[in-house]
Amino acid sequence: MPRCHDLSALLATSAEEHLEPRHTGLMERWAPVADWMAQRLAEGFDASCKSNTARIGPRVVGRDRAGRGLSGINFAMEDPLSLSSHPRILTAATAAARRYGVHAAGSASQMGLCTLGTQLEARLAAHLGYAGATLFPCGWSAAFGALRTLLRAGDHVLICGPVRDGVRQGAAASGARVHLLPEADCLTLADRLDHLRDHHPQAGILVVLHALGPCGAGLPDLGRVQALCRRHATTLMVDVSDDLGVMGETGGGVIEMQGLPGQVDIVTGSLASVFAANGGFVASNHPALKPALRLAAGAQTECSAMSPVQAAVALAVLDLVTGEEGVIRRARLATNAARLRAGLHAAGFVPVSMPGPVVTLRFPGLEQARRLTAEMLAHGVMLNLDEAPGPAAGAPHPMPASQAAAVWRLRVMADHSPEDIDMLVTRLVEARQRLDRAARQDWEDRLAGVA
Repeated sequence: MPRCHDLSALLATSAEEHLEPRHTGLMERWAPVADWMAQRLAEGFDASCKSNTARIGPRVVGRDRAGRGLSGINFAMEDPLSLSSHPRILTAATAAARRYGVHAAGSASQMGLCTLGTQLEARLAAHLGYAGATLFPCGWSAAFGALRTLLRAGDHVLICGPVRDGVRQGAAASGARVHLLPEADCLTLADRLDHLRDHHPQAGILVVLHALGPCGAGLPDLGRVQALCRRHATTLMVDVSDDLGVMGETGGGVIEMQGLPGQVDIVTGSLASVFAANGGFVASNHPALKPALRLAAGAQTECSAMSPVQAAVALAVLDLVTGEEGVIRRARLATNAARLRAGLHAAGFVPVSMPGPVVTLRFPGLEQARRLTAEMLAHGVMLNLDEAPGPAAGAPHPMPASQAAAVWRLRVMADHSPEDIDMLVTRLVEARQRLDRAARQDWEDRLAGVA
């Protein structure tokens, strides 16, 4: 790809538009994408792959991908209950490292498990109201592993609403036929299940959805969906990565809020956000699921089990989440998220209407989103720009930038102060004003040049 000297053209294109999928060199196909990313970085418009240089907190110091310094209010990192540096968590991690070391030294199907890991499995299961749970290295591998283990060619999987990559890729790799539904609408789902059962009476069918959608979907009626699935001899799998720990009276998430602990067929989730640990899990009451996952899921047989330190951290967080301090921190988090949503509305921005600690803003185009992101980072507000996924394997045509999604998922923390919340809104209003002035000046310069 030749270097792009028109900044607007550089900012308005997506990664897929620069990929050369027909190049015989597999890595050379990505060379134009790498060059495009390097140009964006040099101009200060690439917000990806930032790194932090200190503990996570409401304020953060870090570096961008080029090594340039960044600092400011932290709305970019996942620590909603502000527990990652809690003294009890650090004490638990240190004690586990001294007793067990820092490495699992084996897969879960061999001898990589430690007693802290098995305790965490039991504690998570009890917290969710289930007979058992199985730990995975991350939330992605938990969802992927469950789908790949359960589904076969000839089966059907119905994905309701927006889901994370672990679900999408697990479904695609399973060999089952994938059906995409825009949301967990019970009437549409009932019609689809009626059709499938009429035409495929012996097929396995799995319905998958998120309790709290990652891209702005509302809360599904899990009780109605579960009843519908049972009526059609269908299995329901619900991912709770975005709500577990931060919603519900005891941190049981949407399932607890809807009075359904232990009643959904399968629950999957990630520990990375609330529980300050790199891990995921699958929970169920069925006695066959854990041995099936241990034997058939690649992450259980080929990857090291969760380290003792990570397991100790998650156990300590679970104690805090289910105790009085968890109640207090969830209340502060909810107050901060509500304050941010109200402030954005008052300033003329429209965040996605959904509960939870992540406040989502959608942008109509990539160029505006990238320019605003650069302005915010330059003026002391750390956030991430989630663009459309990178080029998909086998995609026949590139996605034009006009169709690419661009969103901010502003990650609110319990320890953010009201001043932190208000400053984000103030800086955003100022950034919009600067960009509007620059656009008007550019337009006037163009008119003067024509004259």
